[in-house]
Amino acid sequence: MPVKAHSSARLGATLFIGACLTAVAGCSSLDGASHRLASIVTPYKVDVVQGNFVSREQVEALQVGMSRQQVRDILGTPLVTSLFHAERWEYVFTIKRPGQELQTRKLTVFFQGDQLQRFDGDAMPSEAEFVASLGSRSTRGKVPVLEATDAQLARFPATGNAAKAAVAAPAEPVSASYPPLEASAR
Repeated sequence: MPVKAHSSARLGATLFIGACLTAVAGCSSLDGASHRLASIVTPYKVDVVQGNFVSREQVEALQVGMSRQQVRDILGTPLVTSLFHAERWEYVFTIKRPGQELQTRKLTVFFQGDQLQRFDGDAMPSEAEFVASLGSRSTRGKVPVLEATDAQLARFPATGNAAKAAVAAPAEPVSASYPPLEASAR
């Protein structure tokens, strides 16, 4: 009997080692597959926009002598105001798009009391130029055509209710008269 117990323990150990080796081999092939899948699937990366966009048209509308409220009406609320520099407003705009360098534009507005004294900053794009730069994202691959030709549609004949609906006469046009919005006082 002791020989039989020894051989069954050896068989159990061999099966356990074989199962462990199979699991390790399976994990390594799964790991390789997950790396291949991760290289194909890329996460969506958002555009990061911070601050107030100030256009060339807005800067051209500024005039020396305007009040703080008039400047705020044209440019919006400043991104940076400081207790230590109460006579200065900073308008900073940054946009970070995936695969492109960080774009930063800055405009500083100086006041004397409540009156605009001067302003200084980067050359600002017009609104049209800025919008055009947003639409210039590179697209991956060719955009598929989403319209079927008559030859492609002929390969799939209409069946059942769809065929009957296509042959049926169009419905009568809906009346364009509407009831009055308010009840008339009589």
